[in-house]
Amino acid sequence: MQLSHRTIRRSSIVIGIFTLFVIAIQFIGKRVENPPVTAPLKAPAEVAEILRRACYDCHSNETKLTWYDNIAPVSWLISSDVAEARSRFNFSTWDTLSPADQQGRLWEMVNMVQNGKMPLATYIAAHPAAKLTAKDLAVLKKYVTDGSPSKYHDTAVINQADKEFHSFQKTNTADLVAANGVKYIPDYQSWQVISTTNRFDNHSIRVVYANPIAVKAIQANNIHPFPEGSAVVKVVWNSIEEQNGDITPGSLNSVQIMIKDNKRFADSKGWGYAKFNGINLKPYGSTPMFNTTCYNCHKAASENDYLFNLPLPKSGLK
Repeated sequence: MQLSHRTIRRSSIVIGIFTLFVIAIQFIGKRVENPPVTAPLKAPAEVAEILRRACYDCHSNETKLTWYDNIAPVSWLISSDVAEARSRFNFSTWDTLSPADQQGRLWEMVNMVQNGKMPLATYIAAHPAAKLTAKDLAVLKKYVTDGSPSKYHDTAVINQADKEFHSFQKTNTADLVAANGVKYIPDYQSWQVISTTNRFDNHSIRVVYANPIAVKAIQANNIHPFPEGSAVVKVVWNSIEEQNGDITPGSLNSVQIMIKDNKRFADSKGWGYAKFNGINLKPYGSTPMFNTTCYNCHKAASENDYLFNLPLPKSGLK
C-alpha cells in the first residue's frame, strides 16, 4: 500500500517542525559547568576510587558527561540533579568544611548507601560501574569510623556535665528566637519522646520529642505531609563514653526545632527550622537564609516529609 503525496508531505512537515523544535531547545536551559577544584577531599586511594566511581559525577566539580547527557531536555534534568547534589556536599570544595561537618556528611553518605538510596537507581542504570558492593561499603564504613575514634571520659567530665545541666535548667528562654522567626519552645520536655538515636560520627546522643499534633499524625501515618502546627524538637547531647561500654549524655550540644507553618515557610515545604547551641542556647544562623541550609540537609528524608528519626511502625506511641 503506497502512501499518498499528501500524507508524505504532512509527515515531512511534522518531522521538520519536531526537528526544528529539538534544535531550538538546545540553546536554552542551564547546562552543567565544572568550576575549579579548590579544596578537594584527601582520602586513601581505595576510598577515593570508590567515591570517584559512584559519587563524583554529581557531588563534585568534575562531572563527566556523555554526548547524550548534553542534549536537551536530558541536559536540563542532569543540570538540576547535579546542582542539588553539589548543594548537599561537594568533594571539590571539601576542605572548606569544618572537621565536624566533614564527618557528619561522610556518615550521611554511608547511611544513604547502606539504605540503598545512593547512588540513584537511574544513575546506576546508565553507569553500572557506580553500583557499590558490600566490600565497597565496608571500606567506606572503616574510613568514616577511623576518622571518629571513641574518646573515653573520666569522673571529672561527668561531674562537669552535671553542673552544666543544672545551669541549663535555669536558662531564661523567654526571648530566644532564631533569625527566621522560629522561637525556642521550652515546653517540649512535656511532649512525647518519639525517637532516640546515637551518632557515633560526632559522639552525640539525640532525643526527639513531638507535640500532640505531630504524634497524632505519626500514629495515623498522616505524614505525607505532616499537618499544619506540627512541631518536633531534637535535643542533642554530647555523649560520655566509658571503657566498659556505657554511653551516657554529657554536656548539651544543641536544641533543634522544626515547626510546620506552610504560609511562613513555603520555600522549605512548610518547615521552619531553628537551632540553639550550647547551654546558653545561642541561635544558629545570622540571617533567615540558614533555613534553606537546614532544608537542603533534610531533603535526604523527603520520604518522611523531611523529618529524620521517625519511630518505627507500631512503636507504641501514646
